[in-house]
Order: sequence, then structure tokens, then C-alpha cells
Amino acid sequence: MNFDEKVLREFGRVIGRLNSGENLSREEAKECYRQVILSEQPELQQGAFLAAHLMKGPTTAELSGAWDALYEYDTATINPSFPEDCCDIVGTGSDALKTVNVSTPAAFIAAACGVKIAKKGARLVTGVSGATDILEILGLDMNTPLTEANSCLEEHGICYLPGELFLQAGWGRLIQSMRFTSAFNIIGPLTKPCEKTSSIVIGAYAENICPQLIEVLAETGTKAAMSPYGMSDKHDKNLGIDEISTCGPTRMVELLDGAVETYTLEPEDFGVKRCSFEKVASMGSAQENAEAVVRVLQGLDEGPLADLFSVNAAAALRVSGVEKDLKKGTQMARESLASGAPLRKLKRLIEYQGGASGSAQLEKMCDL
Repeated sequence: MNFDEKVLREFGRVIGRLNSGENLSREEAKECYRQVILSEQPELQQGAFLAAHLMKGPTTAELSGAWDALYEYDTATINPSFPEDCCDIVGTGSDALKTVNVSTPAAFIAAACGVKIAKKGARLVTGVSGATDILEILGLDMNTPLTEANSCLEEHGICYLPGELFLQAGWGRLIQSMRFTSAFNIIGPLTKPCEKTSSIVIGAYAENICPQLIEVLAETGTKAAMSPYGMSDKHDKNLGIDEISTCGPTRMVELLDGAVETYTLEPEDFGVKRCSFEKVASMGSAQENAEAVVRVLQGLDEGPLADLFSVNAAAALRVSGVEKDLKKGTQMARESLASGAPLRKLKRLIEYQGGASGSAQLEKMCDL
């Protein structure tokens, strides 16, 4: 590809400004991220820009500009026909302490409790397994068009939207090659591939990221959101989890009714027992993590993992307005697990987004 020398130099000057600690306007950030997303700069300059921006520390205006670019130039959307709003539950990834995948099973639990869930996700970036990795093992077919996800959402109140499908032009290319944290870890989970999504639970990989996530969400029209940064009693607080924690406190930043509030939650606030991190830590492979998720959804594991999934589902119940009391929401989540409803939601999703072969694959997993 031939690049315009003037454009290359202008982009290089922006990298120098970032290295000097200078902030960009929302419009400047949008233009730079547009060039990265559309690969209008050499890969060397793209990587240098992403690294410099993260090292400087992105401002809310810059992240909003990056969101604008990602949404305008790279996001395919669905628009279900029902009148209700949808909720999303996702994490940024790149957290220091890796748990078994949480937002994926929490999404099925929340859907079983009556929340319309348009969950997005992606493959792993720094951990053992991302949501896409887990769901592929459970029968998801990545070649299934987004129209099937839309149909599943309309019929069964849940769907899965892989970033690899709805962000193909730039993000999909970048995420396949990057093995380092960038602003895409922040703005990727903020994208809105479902036009009915108005609330979200979005875990952060660092405590200082939570307020920025909420600020960008408020700037881009989200009605209600919770951004947790979980901790472990046995680890330094700077080594965290991009989920609500059941093995230590959780720092929460919440957008609700137009106001932003920051507070700390303990496992006891959800009515669950505090556990050791080892009880919820990631297994050694995506296959093992998928098996752990299925055991909980089958009701075969009612221990710490079930608690972890349930407290995170309770947050989705809160932001969506189904149940604002987190302790009551957690109880609803546990009752839904006991009923088998979350597993049925998973089976319906795989029927739509995995086909007959996917359903057979899931049934085989359930027999393990």
C-alpha cells in the first residue's frame, strides 16, 4: 500500500505529542483512530500510536473520539424489533488476576431472570480464554451471520455478538495481532453492536479505568452502567479482576439516573461467602474453563464459581432495572441456576448461532 508522506509525518507528529504528554481533542483522536482502524498508516506507526496513547493515559475526550471512530467506521449493528431496552455484560480483559470466564455465564443467568441480554465479547487477548473461545467450545459457529443473533435475541432474550464479526474492518484485524493492552481494550467493550442496548456492566482491568469507562458511556448515551474492579484479599490491590469479586472487595463506579457514584462492595453485600482466589481462578485451558462454566449452568457446581457468576448477574439485573437490590438480585440468580433456566438459554443461543452441529457439540459437553 502506498502512503502519503505528508499524512505519515502528520501522524508521526501526533505520536510525538503523545510521548510528550500532550492531550488530543475528541476530533483529533477520532481522526487518528480512524486511520488506525482503516489501516491508513503503516503497522509500525499504528503500534507506536497505540502504545504512546496508552502510556500517556487517555483522556475521556480522547476515548470518546476513539469510540466515535470505532462506531462510525467499524461497527455493524443489529436492531431487534421488541420495544424493551437491552443490557450488555462484558470485561475489558488484561486484568492481572485471571478467573474462569465470568461475564459469559452471568449473561445467561441474567437472561434467565428476565433481562434482554445482547452480550458482546471476543477471543482472548492476555488470558486463557475470551468469551468467543468459550462459546466456540460450547458450539458457537463464528460463521453464523449477525441476523441469526438478532433472531435469537428477539425469540429468547439473549444473543452473542462476537467482536470478530461486528468489528471486522479494523478492530478484528488488530485484536488478532496485538498481545499488549491498548485503548482498544477500553473502547472495544464500550461499542454498541445492538442498537437497543442502553445499560451495561463493564469490568475494568485497573481501578483508575472505571471512572473513564463510565464517563465515556455517559458521553455516548448509555442510561445506566456499573464498572467494577474486583480485588483479592490475598493479593496486592493493584492486581485486580475485571469483574465483581467474591474473594475480596470490589471498587464500583456506577451511572444511574444521571448521577455517578463511587463505592466499595464486599461479597457479604451480595449475601455470599467470601472465598479464596484459588477457588475461582482460571483453569489451565479454555476447554477446562468451558467445562467449569457448564457444570455451574447444569447445577452440578453450587460453590464459589456459582456465587461469582451470580453476583455479576445481579449487577446486570440492577442496571437493567429488573432488581436494584444486589442481594435480592443474587438470590434471583441462584434460584434461576437451580431451575436450569440459564442452561436452557445457552442451548437456545447455540441452536440459533451454532446450528445442529453446535447443539450436538453442547450436548456432548453437558455429558462430560
